[in-house]
Amino acid sequence: MAAAMASAAERAVLEEEFKWLLQEEVHGVLRQLQDILKEASHRFALPVGGTEGPVKQENFMLGTSSADQVKGVLMLQGDALCQADINLKMPRNNQLLHFTFREDKQWKLQQLMDAVMLQLTRARNRLTTPATLTLPEIASSGLTKMFTPALPSDILVNFYINLNKLCLTVYQLHALQPNSTKNFRPTGGSILHNPGAMFECGSQRYEVSHVHKVECVVPWLNDALVFFTVSLQLCQQLKDKISVFSSYWNYRPY
Repeated sequence: MAAAMASAAERAVLEEEFKWLLQEEVHGVLRQLQDILKEASHRFALPVGGTEGPVKQENFMLGTSSADQVKGVLMLQGDALCQADINLKMPRNNQLLHFTFREDKQWKLQQLMDAVMLQLTRARNRLTTPATLTLPEIASSGLTKMFTPALPSDILVNFYINLNKLCLTVYQLHALQPNSTKNFRPTGGSILHNPGAMFECGSQRYEVSHVHKVECVVPWLNDALVFFTVSLQLCQQLKDKISVFSSYWNYRPY
């Protein structure tokens, strides 16, 4: 009798604690998440409700410490790469090529923004783990048609985000002749393809002869990564607390 009364009292206490968790802590965590995500969204400098002025444009220099084959300036406006001014030195003849985005083209930071709309985990993963693409996917992505003058047929470019860096990769291609004795083996998906990688586009086969990678640091991407991480931690902590009660209800005999 005493044991049954103690068990009933214990259950009543747990039910009150669980009710408090649902009514108070869940709402508190959701308010924290709202504030954190609102702060993260401000890092993209996007106008809200049409009440703010024009979105500020930020310029970032591309560069690398190992070589100077590719140099340039990227112009970000909110979540859009609105202009890219790129100089490419061709290794075989030292010819200097200059390309910029066409005025009617922009490159959206889709690998981050689309993921934010789906879920925090995917958004964070897209910042920390760039998407793997095949060379035909890069060739057909539309980036090659965004520049003026048009890129030569033996040049591929790809932009991607890695942590707090906006990266540009330039691939120089060598067209394989139909009578080539090379063993043609198409390369699969990768973040960065190496020289010697092969692929087929249309009826033409290509081999990557040179690869140039340059990057620039975008400070607010690091802020966004921190906000996503904190949000995920808050969600996990709340989930763990609810799981404790769920386990008790499932396994506690009454």
